[in-house]
Amino acid sequence: MADYYEILGVSKDATKDEIKSAFRHMARKLHPDVNKAPDAEEKFKELGKAYETLMDDNKRATYDRFGEEGLNQAGFNSQGPFANGFGDINDIFETFFGGGFGFGGSRRYDPNAPQRGENLRLDIEIEFEQAVFGLEKEIKIDHLETCSTCNGTGAKTGTEPQICPTCGGRGQVQQTQRTILGSISQIVTCPKCHGKGKIITEPCPDCHGEGRKEVEKKLSIKIPQGVDNGSKMRLSHEGDAGINGGPAGDLYVVIHVKPSEYYHREEMNVFTECVVTPSQAALGDTITIKTLDGEREINIPQGLQSGDKIRIKGAGVPSIANSAMRGDHIVIVTVRTPTHLSNEEKALYEKLYEVQMGKKKEKQSVTDKIKGAFR
Repeated sequence: MADYYEILGVSKDATKDEIKSAFRHMARKLHPDVNKAPDAEEKFKELGKAYETLMDDNKRATYDRFGEEGLNQAGFNSQGPFANGFGDINDIFETFFGGGFGFGGSRRYDPNAPQRGENLRLDIEIEFEQAVFGLEKEIKIDHLETCSTCNGTGAKTGTEPQICPTCGGRGQVQQTQRTILGSISQIVTCPKCHGKGKIITEPCPDCHGEGRKEVEKKLSIKIPQGVDNGSKMRLSHEGDAGINGGPAGDLYVVIHVKPSEYYHREEMNVFTECVVTPSQAALGDTITIKTLDGEREINIPQGLQSGDKIRIKGAGVPSIANSAMRGDHIVIVTVRTPTHLSNEEKALYEKLYEVQMGKKKEKQSVTDKIKGAFR
């Protein structure tokens, strides 16, 4: 299994800025346009996977605990950003960092180049027990799909978009203004085609010339066992459709887990509370409690103190990476002193007091009780 930290050449406690810097450095060396080694393409793809994983807090936490297999089990896509190929290194740097790095001179804007669709986010809420054991759930999303009538061209069937006569298909024009400091030239979006480089004289009636239209889509997703509040799942290519034949974006499903009234979760362990009487704590007992797997008997040891913990091994939350691994169920015991005693109970406690203290409990007069109430 690949070590993502080793691929990037950073330590396991590296900051995001350090990871970005390492990616820039390694990308310059490994991009197949620069590096002609036969394994350069594969190494560059591994570099992209490492960067994408370690820059995402949820993915990084899962990878640190369970490795690459854990990412797959958790529902994360581990193919990396370059699984379906990659373009010019300037395009890559612009996508990741918002600007090119001067490979091959200045970049030429091409409005008709394939453009990746937008990523989408969907928040869903599930029950505590569903997060523990996983489930299959149907979701609905509204996203942009390529128009099937015009195949994404935006033009009415039987017609084609025309190259914009103003910008010559470039989507941009140069404007020159005269100022007191002289003439100033700048590149602006073409006012005729609004940056598209093409003119559609007869728009498609279904998408109104956009090439994409919004539709509702149903998806069945498998939420893995052991997910926690805030976990994310990426569904590749389920976001908005691309433009000019570009790939679709991704759909990120963010999971919100409803809090349980009974369980408290910390990583893979769950905690519950139970109350016992002083006699149960002193003599020991067997009681029935609720666990994630149903009701279960546990033993209360003799001499148990309030606040003591009883650990049930393997009854906690399953691991995302390995269903055979589970956390523990920890029961926090409270010894509760009774506030109202029957005559029989009172006599027994007085006898116990006499045995433990070596003397009889002094009777409290009515006057002393009244005085004690006003102290």
